[in-house]
Amino acid sequence: MGALKILVIPASLRTGSLNAKLAAVAAHQFAQSGVEVTRLSLADYPLPIYDGDLQTRSGVPKNAVDLKRMIGTHHGVLIVTPEYNSSVPALLKNAIDWVSRVQDTHESRGEVFRDRAFAVAGASHGRLGASRALAALRLILSACHALVIPNQLALAFADEAYDDRDRLKHPPDIEAMAAMVRQLIDISQRLM
Repeated sequence: MGALKILVIPASLRTGSLNAKLAAVAAHQFAQSGVEVTRLSLADYPLPIYDGDLQTRSGVPKNAVDLKRMIGTHHGVLIVTPEYNSSVPALLKNAIDWVSRVQDTHESRGEVFRDRAFAVAGASHGRLGASRALAALRLILSACHALVIPNQLALAFADEAYDDRDRLKHPPDIEAMAAMVRQLIDISQRLM
């Protein structure tokens, strides 16, 4: 059995994003746990807005195929999302919509979601810590038949959550991160 591989996907492209910062903290935590971790940017996989007619005319875009294959090379996936209007950003929803359409030879459509564990986390300036976006993301991933682990991290008041070295500083946040990381590792190992 090879090394456990975890993919971390921040669903924000904004400069100084609290969610990209949280993704970096999580990636470091996974690495500290001895896991092979990859952090990507959705900016490296630009996609048109999902349109069934476009898919019929042109097929699934290469970037969707590449993103699906990147997910497929990992045993577990952590998605770190901001909250836009009580839900996930269009960037993330669109990526999931396209990836769910990729079907490689000898597999069913959306198989990449069923073959690995997913974790969700989010950060916001407010007291709910992107929790509504996390609920929406769980629903979206569940519709793709993904196994989403129970533990998650909803980082509230994220602009005040880090120390001067960009590490989480509040014990409840540190504990929630550690529990999520441990659970994703444990479940991903069982699925290997």
